[in-house]
Parts: sequence; C-alpha cells; structure tokens
Amino acid sequence: MSNVQERQGRLSTLPEAIRASVLAAQDKKAADVVILDLRTATAFTDFFVICSGQHSLQAKTIAENIETRLRQNGLKPAVVEGTGRAEWILLDFFDFVVHVFTPEAREFYSLERLWGKAERLDVNDAEPE
Repeated sequence: MSNVQERQGRLSTLPEAIRASVLAAQDKKAADVVILDLRTATAFTDFFVICSGQHSLQAKTIAENIETRLRQNGLKPAVVEGTGRAEWILLDFFDFVVHVFTPEAREFYSLERLWGKAERLDVNDAEPE
C-alpha cells in the first residue's frame, strides 16, 4: 500500500466535519495541511486541523471557506478569533479546532511541536473521500 493510499484510508475514518474542513482548505490552496488527533492526549478538543496560507489575505480566505463549507453541513463555530490581522485564525467547533496560519505565525507558535505526542496525519497529497 502506498503512502497516499494509507493516508486516504486514515482520512476516511475521521469525522465528516474534519474531512470537509480539509477539502475546504485545499480548495483555497492551503499549504501543509495537518490533522493532529488529540483523543489520546490530555486536551480540550479531539482534533486540530492546521494549515497555512501564503499571506494573511489567503489565510482569511481559507478560514472563510472552511466556515462556509461547514455551515452548509449545519455546523457553526462556537468561536472565531484572529480574523482582524489574519496571521492565526482559529475556528472552534468544540470537537475540533481549525488553525489557519501565515507561515511566519505557524513557525513561531509551532503547534505541531507543542502537541508533539498527538498522532499526526499529513494530508497534503491525500484527497479526502
């Protein structure tokens, strides 16, 4: 089984809202899309979806597309933060949190390192089903 097939298989086991978030981010050319499975970690949510836009305008566009896609599926974020400067936009859906960064902010805050014990799924080359 190839790495892409393995990732696709793992993605298919995730909740639909996570897959919809990934697709919405990919639709707007998000870079470095990663899912952190926090269910085995001591965390306030089950998943992080983390991605980057090349600049604040693209980050804002990605976040808006995710929010729009999930609203179409009946999900509304409880909290949306960071849209003003759009360097780190957070969409909190309780069971999962979406983080959309500019490259500089993502490197600075380094959530993947901070939550290093979480299972990591890189989805850049895997299309959700």
